[in-house]
Amino acid sequence: MQGVTLRSRATACVAGALIFVLSLALGYAGGQEDGLVVIGGSLILAILGGVMSWAAVNRSMAAAGKAIDTATERLASAAHGDLQSPVPQEIGVELPELSIAMESLFSQVRTNLDHVQTLALFDQVTGLANRTSFCRQVERHLTERPDTGMAALFFIDLDGFKNVNDTLGHAAGDQLLARVAGRLREVATAQTGNGAGDAVIGRLAGDEFTLFFPTLSHHNDPARVARAIQFALSERFELGSQHVELGASIGIACYPDHGDTLSALLRAADIAMYHAKHEGRGRAEIYTDELALEAADRAALERELLLALQREEFLLEFQPLIDIGSGQAVAAEALVRWAHPERDLVMPGAFVPVAEESGAIVALGDWIMSRVCETASRWARAGITQRIAINISMRELAQADFFLRLRQAMATHQTPPAMLELEITESLAMDMEPRVLTQLRALREEGVQVAIDDFGTGYSNLARLKDLPVDRVKIDRSLVRDIAISAEARTICSAVVGLIQGLGMEVVVEGVESEAQMDVLRVIGCSLFQGYHLAMPSREQDYLARFAAPVVLVQHSV
Repeated sequence: MQGVTLRSRATACVAGALIFVLSLALGYAGGQEDGLVVIGGSLILAILGGVMSWAAVNRSMAAAGKAIDTATERLASAAHGDLQSPVPQEIGVELPELSIAMESLFSQVRTNLDHVQTLALFDQVTGLANRTSFCRQVERHLTERPDTGMAALFFIDLDGFKNVNDTLGHAAGDQLLARVAGRLREVATAQTGNGAGDAVIGRLAGDEFTLFFPTLSHHNDPARVARAIQFALSERFELGSQHVELGASIGIACYPDHGDTLSALLRAADIAMYHAKHEGRGRAEIYTDELALEAADRAALERELLLALQREEFLLEFQPLIDIGSGQAVAAEALVRWAHPERDLVMPGAFVPVAEESGAIVALGDWIMSRVCETASRWARAGITQRIAINISMRELAQADFFLRLRQAMATHQTPPAMLELEITESLAMDMEPRVLTQLRALREEGVQVAIDDFGTGYSNLARLKDLPVDRVKIDRSLVRDIAISAEARTICSAVVGLIQGLGMEVVVEGVESEAQMDVLRVIGCSLFQGYHLAMPSREQDYLARFAAPVVLVQHSV
């Protein structure tokens, strides 16, 4: 403001001086005898002109000052959230550049706020409501809905989505999620046309989606909507040149029967979805009290598992793998048991699936790995050459430092690599990442042996099988169960055995339960057996007492 003030003063002085000079010039032109009178008149005119110029500048400054005050007030209101009111007209008249700058600033801030709101309320991959927005909308529906009538919440978990991310990459995974969102919108639109009310669709996280229908008129409507969702998601997705097959496991919770709040409905739908996935995927389940009890038992079991790890309530039993040609046990499979303080000895089928789902399998696997390495080291020092096989889960292999932890356990206990065998399931072997394959090959070159377990329960890629770093394949009991009574079973088993042996791998037959099975398998060409017919799993001391020396078997002719 100081520069403006100095300029206004200079303007007034210049104007006064100019009037004074002009007045003098006119006075001299009229004659010198009137000079004093002319000079006096000129001074009066100059003073009047200066005063008038000063007044004009002051008026202009007053208008500019008022405009600045108005601009300050408008900026203060913008700081308190008013970005919609226009910039006052007097600012544009007196200070046009400031007016333009303010309009541009308000417009940019409005755009940025709209973008932030979009990020806060909508999922960027699918364009659906995110968790926060979905919950707000559903809670509003629940608050405003009438006391009568039924609503339904659908919790959807995609089946097989992880394989898409792992094989095609996350960009393809995001594209697939966007396609899924589009099909869910189509389902919601179709059901709205059937009188179900405006649906709210959300993506909670990962491959989990939710739908809420605020108005359903018939008790069969939830099942009908679930079938429509499954039909829409079961159709093949086209991702460029790739064809992707998906399915969905759906949990359904109805208002008010299964909950009258959003949190209660989400919990009920999640329990039902988990049951659908546990029962084989591709299913839709409606919440029941029985499912809630199962979920409570599962949660209690998870807590007990963590306590059991802290208290070291687990133990190992060993089951031999016997070569009937030599009559010797050539390896022992380590099997974990839970010595629960209040129950009988708990078998792995009752707690390992829960451990895998909860993530406790990693800690349990570390305990087994350490115990096996310590046991194998003791056996080697005692002159026992039998390998000890350890089962490795998918969850464990997914850990980036799994092989580092295994090597640390081997180094800690000075375990000879030749004393260890790693067993991985068929499905895991077929989908193994290059990183895991590289690590397995390195271990195998050092002497650790690798086996595929439960072969015959999945869908093997034969070209993939021959390229895997595998020493032996363990045929699942389902392939040999009927081999003594079924010609078809014998044909299938014989073909599988021939294929594996043709690839240069040993064949181990699991689940042998009768002498008749063994007789047929000998004819087919099998010599390595494991099963209850030969030996039940037993504690280390009992195992060594029976199988540390050669085992004599009675040979039977066919």
